[in-house]
Amino acid sequence: MKKLLITLLCLVMSVNIANAFGDDIDIKYENGIYHIKLEGEKIKRKIKVYASNTLRTNKEIHLESGAKLTINGGFFDPENEKTISYVVINSQTYEDPIMNENLLTNAFLRKNLAKILNRTELRIVDCNNKYHFEMVPHNAKVDFTCDVVHSIQGGPLILPDLRLEEELFVVKEGDEVVRETSSVLHKTSRTILGLKDGELHILIITDENPMDMYEVQKLCKDLGFERAMALDGGSSTSMNYKNKYEVVSVKGDGAGRKLKSFLLVY
Repeated sequence: MKKLLITLLCLVMSVNIANAFGDDIDIKYENGIYHIKLEGEKIKRKIKVYASNTLRTNKEIHLESGAKLTINGGFFDPENEKTISYVVINSQTYEDPIMNENLLTNAFLRKNLAKILNRTELRIVDCNNKYHFEMVPHNAKVDFTCDVVHSIQGGPLILPDLRLEEELFVVKEGDEVVRETSSVLHKTSRTILGLKDGELHILIITDENPMDMYEVQKLCKDLGFERAMALDGGSSTSMNYKNKYEVVSVKGDGAGRKLKSFLLVY
C-alpha cells in the first residue's frame, strides 16, 4: 500500500511539473464552437503574426509555416488584395490600410477613415522582457518602457463594450441602421479573441452555430472574458490545428477562402 501511494504521488508530481514547465494549447469543441485556450507564459513568445503578399488559404500558411495552430486574421480588400487592418510583425508595421487606395477613393470610407484606422487590435507587448497581451484601439498608446512586438487588427471590440458604430461596422440614422458591414447584426461564423486572467482565448464559431455580434457578446460574458474582439469572420473563418482539426467556413472545393493575414502559434 505504501509503495502504491508513493507511485501515485510521483505520478501526480510529474504531471504538475510538466504543466509548470510546458505551454499548452487547450482545445474544446461543443455546440459548433471551438474554444481554444493558450496557457502559460512561454506560449506568448510562440504567437506570431503573418501577412501574405498575395491572398492564401489558412491551410497553405499552416502547412508552410509549420505552426501548431493557424487562424485567420483581419480584414482585407479582395479586389486589390490589400489590407484594411493594421499588422505589426517584429515591431515593424507590415500592413497599413492607409496604403489601400480603395479606402481613399471611396467618398464614404474616406469620410470615415479615422474610425476604420482606429479599430481594435490584439497586441503582444514586451515590457522589460516580460510579454503580455493588450486588446485596444489602434491609436492607444503603449507604455514608453514597452514595445509592441506583434499586433493584428480586426474589430469590433466586443467587451467590455460593443463598439459597432465607433468602428464603422454599423451606421445609423436616428434609430435606423442604414449600413452594416461584416454581417455584425446577422448570424454567421466568427473568429473571436478573448482575454481572461492574462491568457488569450480563441473562439472559432463555425457554420454549425452561427451568431450575430450580440450573441457573441453574451457568449464572451458567460465565459468570463474581461476583453474580447473579433477578427474577420463569415467565409474568412478558418482554423487549422496540427493535422487534427480544420475549419473551413464556406467549403466550396474544400480549400477555403484565400486570406491576407494570419495568427500562428508554434
